[in-house]
Amino acid sequence: MRRVALALTLLALPLLAQAGKLLPNYQALVKSLDSGDAVRIVVDYGKCKLVIDGKEEPSVNAVGGQSMQAWERFSKGLIGNKEEYIACSETVLIAHPRYKYVQNYVRFRIYESGKVEITARYLKPDTLEIVMDETFIGQISNGKDKNAVKFFRP
Repeated sequence: MRRVALALTLLALPLLAQAGKLLPNYQALVKSLDSGDAVRIVVDYGKCKLVIDGKEEPSVNAVGGQSMQAWERFSKGLIGNKEEYIACSETVLIAHPRYKYVQNYVRFRIYESGKVEITARYLKPDTLEIVMDETFIGQISNGKDKNAVKFFRP
């Protein structure tokens, strides 16, 4: 019995290591990025506030994620910003049931206060006309709260 438990534990260790380390706040995210770590973002959109055309709407029951490939950090006041923040974005071509093929553009602004602003847009590939535009507002999660946005490093 002990051998079986030991074998299961040894098999599970690589899976646990793959899960990554949760970065529980802005300072940990900055330290990890400055160290050159790869960082992944996972968002529970249902826990965010959704704003469309300036009006708050019921949020969607969806979860999404992306890697922070290219990012920039802007110190307070550098470009008129009231607080330091990190920005990253990604655009991928997707097939959508209603819009057909669109460029799915997602931008994150992660503020030192822990606020995370996510802009999601669908753009027509040939004209870049915006056919869907949503803004989600969430907070960095420390893993023990009900906040929407988690950051992980390997």
